[in-house]
Amino acid sequence: QVQLVESGGGLVQAGGSLRLSCAASGIIFSVNAMDWYRQAPGKQRELVAAMTSSGITRYIDSVKGRFTISRDNAKNTVYLQMNSLKPEDAGFYYCHMIWGDYWGKGTLVTVSS
Repeated sequence: QVQLVESGGGLVQAGGSLRLSCAASGIIFSVNAMDWYRQAPGKQRELVAAMTSSGITRYIDSVKGRFTISRDNAKNTVYLQMNSLKPEDAGFYYCHMIWGDYWGKGTLVTVSS
């Protein structure tokens, strides 16, 4: 079955960086568009970054210039490089595959001010 497993979350000071990874299994990863969502306490889950199978990317305005989504099809992995982190970036980050609407269990990002 399809599995998405996130890793790389943790505690970081404001201005710091983290790189999240999402390892996929059970699917032909290279043909699938992938997303990263996040959910802060008390807030709705929001789409942070997306990448098509051909490499086209898009971001929410609040992370443009700071976050970068990328993928390594040989490793069946999608990444989210997060730089210049702000306290408002904190929350659970989830990997999502559009085809089939598959979700990972999330990884927690905490940003201290």
